[in-house]
Amino acid sequence: MAATRIVVDPVTRIEGHLRVEAVVENGVITDAFSSGTMIRGLEKILIGRDPRDAWAITERVCGVCTTVHALASVRSVEDALGVAVPPTAELIRNIMLTTQYVQDHVVHFYHLHALDWVDIVNALKADPKKAAELAQSFSTYDKNTPGHFTDVQNKIKQFAASGLGIFNNGYWGHPAYKLPPEVNLIAVAHYLDALEWQKEIVKIHAIFGGKNPHPNYLVGGVPCSIDVNEVAAINSERLNLVAYQIAKADEFINQVYIPDLLAVASFYKDWASYGGGLHNYLSYGEFPTKGYNHPESFKYARGAVLNRDLSTVYPVNTKDSQEIKEYIAHSWYDYDGGKNNEGMHPWDGETNIKYSGPKPPFETLAGFDKYSFLKTPRWKDNAMEVGPLSRLIVSYAAGHNDVKELVGSVLGKLNVPVAALFSTLGRTAARGIDAALAMVWLKEFYGELIERVKINEVSTHNGEKWEPKTWPEDCQGVGMVEAPRGALAHWIKIHKGAIDNYQLVVPTTWNGSPRDAKEQRSSFEAALIGTPVANLEQPVEIIRTIHSFDPCLACAVHLYDPQGRHLSQVSFE
Repeated sequence: MAATRIVVDPVTRIEGHLRVEAVVENGVITDAFSSGTMIRGLEKILIGRDPRDAWAITERVCGVCTTVHALASVRSVEDALGVAVPPTAELIRNIMLTTQYVQDHVVHFYHLHALDWVDIVNALKADPKKAAELAQSFSTYDKNTPGHFTDVQNKIKQFAASGLGIFNNGYWGHPAYKLPPEVNLIAVAHYLDALEWQKEIVKIHAIFGGKNPHPNYLVGGVPCSIDVNEVAAINSERLNLVAYQIAKADEFINQVYIPDLLAVASFYKDWASYGGGLHNYLSYGEFPTKGYNHPESFKYARGAVLNRDLSTVYPVNTKDSQEIKEYIAHSWYDYDGGKNNEGMHPWDGETNIKYSGPKPPFETLAGFDKYSFLKTPRWKDNAMEVGPLSRLIVSYAAGHNDVKELVGSVLGKLNVPVAALFSTLGRTAARGIDAALAMVWLKEFYGELIERVKINEVSTHNGEKWEPKTWPEDCQGVGMVEAPRGALAHWIKIHKGAIDNYQLVVPTTWNGSPRDAKEQRSSFEAALIGTPVANLEQPVEIIRTIHSFDPCLACAVHLYDPQGRHLSQVSFE
């Protein structure tokens, strides 16, 4: 059978605009191309600004990846200036980030990824009583009742009668859907429950950061004070509300999300054979317990695993100009001096757009050497996968017992080996494990915070070096965060108290970028190779693997100026 090139554009249920083109031969994908089709931009708007303000601008990269860019930004400035963060402030940052993990992973599973596996229409065939009995067999969640499932089924009937709204173009009835009607009904009911729950857990961000999305941050600490008796501070009432939200989150993660993940995954074990892609994994490490400058104390390990060899974790140094580079061989950019096949370390990075693709609308990018607005990052010239799977693999290989125990428990319940993690199914399961670990650590961090409050160790900001007159004329730093989607870093150069250069390399830049100068595929493209596609008109298999990475294209491409000043022009003439 002749090769057929199929296009998914846009890939929906993600943040931003992604186009995927796949070559299918004899029902199997043999080649793939991932194209970021959106330009926004952010790096150039920061030039000349006060570094202490950068967090507020970079945090607006995305409304989904809220808080992580602010944290990366303040860490980059603190690194450049040599500012230490008080232990209580570090705990609050950890609480905010673990909260982000828990909320973000639930939203991803139910609202961005579940419908790749769950057939909404098939839930109409379910028996609500049998669904309740099944749900109660693996969960104590109080909404798992015949009445609740009946109400949800009636909502689906009304929704179906009106054309299914935003789900009208779903691939319902596709042979790739395998769940029984009752499991479909349970998943849809919990999809709706998760919508209500997720807006409650982020109140923790509002308590410590003033609001959500885009909570406030501060170079040198956090922008809140703690006084159990003060109305305007983090007082007893607010701390109790945090405790309440943590308890509710613990219930949702362990009695709804994880049981649903295991139930759905048990019907799709064949997907442990597809979507593995790259064999290299990168993690910046996260959740400091003895200060950010002591990565050996992080809950998640920093390092890289190559060729799926769990016997060795390689150290990662983001300040080494030979370790991390961004290439533009197949990206719509231009490096000064015509160095388009050479990689640039982010401290020296450039953002010069040069579009050379077809004039929209176009059927295919075939025949065009450059095909994306994403640059192509590499670690020591290796293509790397980042994300929950990567940080689990790196920490597993590094011997972190809490990670190894939970990974072993989940894989045991699914009755699959560790090797099953290297797949679309494994990547989806890894996100659930990631959420469960974050839930454990969230409770731990909150407990430690309360102990510090009891002994009045409540300093939340280090004002040292706050004034630019105390800064060196030139300095540079990097701030790393293991965001829910993976390795995120901001690189900053400061000259005479102002930002001289600023570059972001985000998880989806690692995973969704085009080939590099050596024609090595990145994660999205590599993961699609070998995937069977049953129906070229309804390529749900492509969507499943791409969604398993939880793409965020809004974070990955930036070029934007709110003053309306000319930065670059893209012409399709």
